[in-house]
Amino acid sequence: MGRMAGVTMTMVAKASGVSVSTVSHVINGTRPVASATRQRVLDVMAELGFTHKPVARSLAAGSTVTIGLSMSWVSSMYGQELVAGIEEESRRQGMQLLLSDTRDDEDREERVVANLLAHHVGGMIIAPTANWQGSALRLLHEHSVPFVVIDRLQDMRVDQVGVENESGSAAVVEHLLQVGHRRVGIIAGRPGLGTTRERLEGYRLAHRRRGVRIDERYIVDGNSTEQGGRRAMAQLLAQRPAPTGVFIGNDSMTIGALRALREAGVDVPGQMALVCFDDFPWADVFHPRLTTIAQPSFAIGARAVQLLVRRLSDPQAPAQTLRLAGDVAHRESCGCQGRGPRVDSFDDRVVVSTSRRTSTPDPVGTQPTRP
Repeated sequence: MGRMAGVTMTMVAKASGVSVSTVSHVINGTRPVASATRQRVLDVMAELGFTHKPVARSLAAGSTVTIGLSMSWVSSMYGQELVAGIEEESRRQGMQLLLSDTRDDEDREERVVANLLAHHVGGMIIAPTANWQGSALRLLHEHSVPFVVIDRLQDMRVDQVGVENESGSAAVVEHLLQVGHRRVGIIAGRPGLGTTRERLEGYRLAHRRRGVRIDERYIVDGNSTEQGGRRAMAQLLAQRPAPTGVFIGNDSMTIGALRALREAGVDVPGQMALVCFDDFPWADVFHPRLTTIAQPSFAIGARAVQLLVRRLSDPQAPAQTLRLAGDVAHRESCGCQGRGPRVDSFDDRVVVSTSRRTSTPDPVGTQPTRP
């Protein structure tokens, strides 16, 4: 059997007398294959000259597995810490990491996922765009590649890990209501994202708990970007009456909202109280210092790798959803000068399958922390 140009997995499968999925499992190590079958596939790959960069040679030798990471906002502080956690845990597990930025565009995301699959990654970690089901998700299913969803949790039976969005959001919004605000707005993230939906539900939950009616005019879309946050805050300031407090759904929108407040000459917290999702290193050097919900982003990234390793080791294991605790950093922007009621961290939760949220012992291990 001579060497051929443009050898595909289908050609290897036909020559080996096995299915394409079996060839994929041999290459990616995603499912156990009988030793004789595995060796036959490897022999055919060698005879045909099938190349599987960057990991074919290492996998054939039983060593390094490469995983792919598809996500947006890799330049943000939250994204950097998330990537750091994934990278560190991957290194600890002896795995290589390929990373691509989707820029939160579904067409680009599809190209990113296709490119990572073309590199024959053994598994993938993905923070999906709003409309990924017909593109990126379809590709992952077609190639039978194990994956873990991070941050933007889905209503489906898949492995995923993120923060407690709803309870954290409810806690900081309820704090504003508790200290006397009755007109509290929200600058929500990009429509269609799980994080946007859950943080908005937390906002609504806080109002229900305190018996305060929501004015729908105070719910505005910031599109998860700095410019979106700037426009959204200007829109809230134009309302009559304007809100006296605002919950902002992520760090990028917070920067834009602060610019809008400064341009309008609005004092924080004297004329506008702020609470924000996502903490960042300089949140406590702003004037006033920002009250924020800090995500355990490094730990989320590390846990995602652990879930992927578990899936690679046991393809039949039940899907898990992990929600890690967030911490509220009480500072001055909420108007209580750091002396308001303390909002505690929320308990981590592990959900076996996504059909029902229940608390179970954590089989993944101790929560990773930033070294």
